[in-house]
Amino acid sequence: MLSRVHDDGTALLTIGELAERTGLSVKLIRHWSDIGVVPPVGRTPAGYRLYEPDAVARLELARTLRDLGLGMAAIRAVVGRERGMAEVVAVHADALQAQIRTLRLQLAVLRSATNRGSTPEELPFMTKLARLSATERNAIIHEFVAETMGDLDASAYRDGLMAIMPDLPEEPTTEQVDAWIELGELVRDPALGAAMRRMAEYAAEHAPSDPDERDTQTVRHVTDLWVERVNTAIGEGIAADSSTAEPVVAGIVAAWLPSQARAARRPDGDGAAARRLLLEQLEVAADTRAERYWQLMCVINGWPVRESLAQAGQWLITALRANPEPGARAAQVTAMLDDDDAVDPASRLEFCARVLAEVDTLVAAVPRDRLGDPTPCAGWDVRALLDHLVWENLLWTSLAEGAPRSDFAADHLGDDHVAAFRVAAEATRTAFNRPGMIEQRYGPAYGWRLVEQVVIEMLVHGWDLAKATGQSTDLAPDVAEAIMTAVREIYGGLPRTPGGSFAPACPVPDDATAADRLAAYLGRTIDCPPAG
Repeated sequence: MLSRVHDDGTALLTIGELAERTGLSVKLIRHWSDIGVVPPVGRTPAGYRLYEPDAVARLELARTLRDLGLGMAAIRAVVGRERGMAEVVAVHADALQAQIRTLRLQLAVLRSATNRGSTPEELPFMTKLARLSATERNAIIHEFVAETMGDLDASAYRDGLMAIMPDLPEEPTTEQVDAWIELGELVRDPALGAAMRRMAEYAAEHAPSDPDERDTQTVRHVTDLWVERVNTAIGEGIAADSSTAEPVVAGIVAAWLPSQARAARRPDGDGAAARRLLLEQLEVAADTRAERYWQLMCVINGWPVRESLAQAGQWLITALRANPEPGARAAQVTAMLDDDDAVDPASRLEFCARVLAEVDTLVAAVPRDRLGDPTPCAGWDVRALLDHLVWENLLWTSLAEGAPRSDFAADHLGDDHVAAFRVAAEATRTAFNRPGMIEQRYGPAYGWRLVEQVVIEMLVHGWDLAKATGQSTDLAPDVAEAIMTAVREIYGGLPRTPGGSFAPACPVPDDATAADRLAAYLGRTIDCPPAG
């Protein structure tokens, strides 16, 4: 038995005193004492354990190491100086790093499953993909390329595919792991393989037999150029299927032609053959799955990801179809405008007044809390649709006044959508009712053609607004019926593509209103009653 004072005069401590000084419980200190982390130096006459003063430091070190996740055997070895702390901590750090990597993979899998709404059956496959080694990941891509290419003689395209493998870093981000999971699922889609094989077949037939880095750089430069020009056109509100897209198409074709100098088919200049070839190339490459394949590869490898070309590509494809050779669309429009003997110009003013009044009623009935609701116009909520209704009035008024506006992207609605529409509509009525306006020439068109265009725009987008806000779509039935001939004449020959102004015509029920039929012809979906 010992006294409470050590031979050198220092006071020994009881478990209770250690607990008070360290903040640890008596029970925990007793357990650590039993396993040798802080062995007692003796006991009191009553049998209570006594510890040297340095037990406080030993206990604090033990607590720190435990908080860092070390096991008690390792803690005992460090505190008892059986092993160096640097050695033990390094081993533990490596183990902890591996655990963190595993946890990150698990987190990425769970988040990916949540974001995609994965089924219980899909989760095991996602987890397996996330745990694959680099060799196993590469093997999946090699197999995909081999199955896609088969015996196709397109070595340059094959080499391009094989040159880029999914190289996840040692410590991938959640985004990178998620991208690998998505890529692993994507390469199982037969549609991706079919799309890439079409591209390979096209490349084998038309691309230079010995492409070099200069060819690659030229393609990148031309792509960057046409994407920039198309995005500018979209921002300015230029419709791909209009004659105003012609200068954009001509500029792109002129920039693209030099890139075809070493191609199997070399156009002589801008014309129908050149535009068909460019359209053909764009359509072969226009597959969102293939684009996603390369985007995911970039994310996995930590490279910059090019923005999707889908929207710009759809616009240019549509513009090339609508303008198949220089001046084609303008010639069609001119021919159409010259064939107007059966139209009473004054009737267009009456139609315009009627339709503006009915759309005014629709606009006034829209409460502010409905401005965020979706509409039949893809990408537009009710507020954006109302802004477009105002813009169409402002645009055609400015054309009638000889001072065309170009602020397509501005906010034309402000805080009061009803007032904004009424001001714009009144300006339209004033401009169109100016004496002589309907007989005045605006380029190849008479003024009444501008009036007619506003009638069509207000009917179609008025229908969109009525549909979006639950109002009657039976707008100005006699006007909608009468204007249908002009709508078919103006828009009947336009390409009904994703980048165009209108989707393909939709079916209508037998009891559809005239405005419903007009909207359906221009690609709107009309609710049909169940069959039978």
